[in-house]
Amino acid sequence: VFCYALSQNDGTEWRQRIQSEAEHFIDVSSMSSDVIAKMINKDGIQILINLNGYTKGARNEIFAMQPAPIQVSYMGFPGTTGADYIDYLVSDEFVSPLRYAHIYSEKLVHLPHCYFVNDYKQKNRDVLDPHCQHKRSDYGLPEDKFIFACFNQLYKMDPEIFNTWCNILKRVPNSALWLLRFPAAGETRLRAYAAAQGVQPEQIIFTDVAMKHEHIRRSALADLCLDTPLCNAHTTGTDVLWAGLPMVTLPLEKMATRVAGSLCLATGLGEEMIVNSMKEYEERAVSLALNRLKLQALTNKLKAARLTCPLFDTARWVKLN
Repeated sequence: VFCYALSQNDGTEWRQRIQSEAEHFIDVSSMSSDVIAKMINKDGIQILINLNGYTKGARNEIFAMQPAPIQVSYMGFPGTTGADYIDYLVSDEFVSPLRYAHIYSEKLVHLPHCYFVNDYKQKNRDVLDPHCQHKRSDYGLPEDKFIFACFNQLYKMDPEIFNTWCNILKRVPNSALWLLRFPAAGETRLRAYAAAQGVQPEQIIFTDVAMKHEHIRRSALADLCLDTPLCNAHTTGTDVLWAGLPMVTLPLEKMATRVAGSLCLATGLGEEMIVNSMKEYEERAVSLALNRLKLQALTNKLKAARLTCPLFDTARWVKLN
């Protein structure tokens, strides 16, 4: 296995782990794309996997030169590349069902359960320790309110979903919506928009973005996660599920709109978290908020499933794939 690093060494633990554990790790960040392509070809790579797609720092021109006979898109970009030089897209049956195959330029490779691999069981196991939990007061969160949360970047929100959230807040007494300053510039506008919809100022709560480890642990302080349909919670969705926080998600057609549904299914509790329409989304969120026993039962099942469900079983993921 060869790993070609397109970014410079940032000194992070993840970089050091990958660099030390990979069979061949090559930092190509200072090289031109054509030199990198020639190196890959000379190394005799048979299957070249693009982990970036159309994201920051990508070098898709390397793949356009076709240095390997088989080229695959995986993980980084949740959608079709539309590129004739990418042969396969690695996904799963829920995220990219065959009935939507026509919207992909690549051939689909379906992994069992969920394609979205993670390492929480090994890396973030302390989240399971009930003695190492944060308190709402640590972040200025109200102790007496039902807290809905969405930790996605603000660009993933659209007027339809935000209007739905406002409806939910108005229907659930003593409730609030917890969002991140992600970016901070969005806070003023979203507060103004919510106020125009009749939402009280204290019902919208913003906190700063936290480091990964803290973010996962504090996610459990919310009562219910509300997903964004047009572009789902992907890594963020996995974060909250590992924290034991149930979510409500509405899958649409494109890959980026279906990832959270796949995550929920892989916990074994998909039917309780996946809805089929925006109206059902609103009703499910309100129903869970007003029926605390039902929500607590779902939360308990999710927490109990974390060590056994396919979503967090990295060893099983490796063996099956």
